[in-house]
Amino acid sequence: MSFKNLRLIEPILKALDEEGYETPTQIQQKSITPILDHKDILGCAQTGTGKTAAFTIPILQLMHEQRVASNSRVRTIDVLILTPTRELAIQIGDSIAAYGRHLSLRHHVIFGGVSQHSQVNAIRSGVDILVATPGRLLDLMQQGHITLSNIKFFVLDEADRMLDMGFIHDVKKVIAKLPAKRQSLFFSATMPPEISQLADMLLKNPVKIEVTPVSSTAEMIQQAVYFVDKNEKQDLLIDILKDKSIESLLVFTQMKHAADKLSKRLNASGIYAAAIHGNKSQNARQSALENFKNKRVRVLVATDIAARGIDIDQLSHVLNYELPNVPETYVHRIGRTGRAGASGIALSFCSREEKAYLRDIERLIKKSVPIKEWQGNGSVQSHGKQANSLVNNENVRFNKRMTIQKRDRVLV
Repeated sequence: MSFKNLRLIEPILKALDEEGYETPTQIQQKSITPILDHKDILGCAQTGTGKTAAFTIPILQLMHEQRVASNSRVRTIDVLILTPTRELAIQIGDSIAAYGRHLSLRHHVIFGGVSQHSQVNAIRSGVDILVATPGRLLDLMQQGHITLSNIKFFVLDEADRMLDMGFIHDVKKVIAKLPAKRQSLFFSATMPPEISQLADMLLKNPVKIEVTPVSSTAEMIQQAVYFVDKNEKQDLLIDILKDKSIESLLVFTQMKHAADKLSKRLNASGIYAAAIHGNKSQNARQSALENFKNKRVRVLVATDIAARGIDIDQLSHVLNYELPNVPETYVHRIGRTGRAGASGIALSFCSREEKAYLRDIERLIKKSVPIKEWQGNGSVQSHGKQANSLVNNENVRFNKRMTIQKRDRVLV
């Protein structure tokens, strides 16, 4: 199937061709036509499957057709796309600009952490499509700069992350201001019960689209776990990075201070690294991301919140420096690699304190994560005998690895 089979208008097809897009992904194939038919959508798809294009492309077409039919020069905010992070909001804005470059529509992106002056001026000059994070949107609504009374299309992107970040109450406040008659599109990588309940309340006879089961991980991603003491993780990471084939590595930490500490240690060891998290300024975050994309920085250390929305082509390696305590987050994290059918490698460090997290992850993905041992010479070996599920053997495996490490001082 090609995009030409999806009833898209010529200006959009031209833009897609200029972007080098020929074949729609599964989520795009299943979403675009129902959205063009004015259906509500409940979409569940793994990160990297093309959700952004799945909703921006048909919305651009519907808005263009509406604008032509009305022949009105007055611009009101007819589309609201709500997303959890600044990085993801910027990414969506870039996608709108790319796919809608041959349409006479205006969009703007608003988020917190920067002055609202330019955002307010852009809204006053007239905007058709608004991409926003919840906090800044509510601020500008309360100040009277934004009204949602004309919204015809509402998109809630990364709904599960909204819940994780504590934005669910803000989301409900926004939804309360939307007109009852609208088309609503919900997209999420996972569907925890709270999100399903919210969708049931807000969507009208939605078309349900599930490209990949919520518990699954991309088949092209090679997963592996190292068992290591918490205080030796830095040494292990530095040793692993002696492998020159790892050109770019996205590293996840749980806390902001841990990201900063690890980044400083790597730089002190001669490995160019940068940290990205919520306490960084917008300019600092964008600079770090650009340097990573352009390979001026080899390692990007990120927290989950800051990393959501990072879209990097051909990212080969991801590392869970600290395992997440929410197993679905593991699926999100490793989904930053192995995107669009490419292969990828997802490594994890597991200390004694984190073994319960690994157990929960293996239960969710319904398979064991293979064990890797570090030989200290720039090569990685699989453990000789594949263990059964960690659920049954976690203590035996962990204790054995730690015994080997203490005896031979071999990092594993």
